[in-house]
Amino acid sequence: MSVLKVNEMFETIQGEGFYTGLPAIFVRLQGCPVGCPWCDTKHTWTLDPAFQTDTQQVLAKTSDSEQYFSADEHKLLSLFEQQKYHARHVVITGGEPAMYDLTSLTSLLIDKGYSVQIETSGTFEIQAHPGTWITLSPKVNMKGGYKVLDQPLQKANEIKHPIAMQKHIDELDALLARTATNPKAMIYLQPISQQQRATDLAVATCIKKNWRLSLQTHKFIGIE
Repeated sequence: MSVLKVNEMFETIQGEGFYTGLPAIFVRLQGCPVGCPWCDTKHTWTLDPAFQTDTQQVLAKTSDSEQYFSADEHKLLSLFEQQKYHARHVVITGGEPAMYDLTSLTSLLIDKGYSVQIETSGTFEIQAHPGTWITLSPKVNMKGGYKVLDQPLQKANEIKHPIAMQKHIDELDALLARTATNPKAMIYLQPISQQQRATDLAVATCIKKNWRLSLQTHKFIGIE
């Protein structure tokens, strides 16, 4: 059993990467020291006990905030039932979810028939059920000073790399050249903030290298 700090929990459509278009329950965990400058969930960075509150207040949030509630895997599963969620795919995101031991949660969910996906920066070792789908969005040379580790590279089912310029492609090439990297991982490029220059670069590079393009489709259609 492990206690998780949950900033958000909601049902939507997965908008990125391999599972694009699939209904999903998102569990967004609080806490991240990586420091990505373009991060669109900066409200999840700080783990301050002053922002801990009750479950219903967090579930009722209508805007981003640092408020979170604490829950173990059994409470989360019961909340899925209380909220009458229909999706059978769970995305554990953040923040940086790999800061937590997710073995108990992922094992319980898979035992109950859910598919489970973790979205991680690769800067913490992943503790999860072996059947968990690992989406690695490697964060290189970020403000927090954390390095992308070998273990997440080994476990990655997909490597979804956010890019804005050529140096980001070069960083990805260097990661893929590491012996630890799973050679079977699917490679996606995702333009940062839908910038036109980044999108053009991503498209051209995907064609050249036979990689895949990931667009944040949830932002295009205006859903969370």
